[in-house]
Amino acid sequence: MKIRIVNKSPHPLPAYETEHSAGMDLRAFTDGPVTLRPLERMLITTGLFIELPVGYEAQVRPRSGLAVKHGITVLNSPGTIDADYRGEVGVILINLSQAEFTVNNGDRIAQMIISSHEKAEMIQAEEISTTERGAGGFGHSGKR
Repeated sequence: MKIRIVNKSPHPLPAYETEHSAGMDLRAFTDGPVTLRPLERMLITTGLFIELPVGYEAQVRPRSGLAVKHGITVLNSPGTIDADYRGEVGVILINLSQAEFTVNNGDRIAQMIISSHEKAEMIQAEEISTTERGAGGFGHSGKR
């Protein structure tokens, strides 16, 4: 699949880092260093504008290394970019650590996954079928 992309940053286009990678890294496009204080969130721009085919979305997800080493994650994870969106791709980062974290221009801040999706039609019903699980959720299956 080919996706049209406008790159207003000096950074390389998103690309798969390894042969079997699912996500492509997104890089920060900032005027200079941006510091996130503990529990602070901020929209970080990328300089990228994409044209997705109908039936596809781009999901913006955290990078595991930033999460485990620095407590940096994507606040609305996964963030969804719809096929009809033509604005700049942005990443809402949040600092969940107790230390300040600085994002520099060109830093890899998130990953983007291109995924197909189905359109569903909701049909009003008086009841739905039962299952063994029923309404059990949020820890219903236990810890072990």
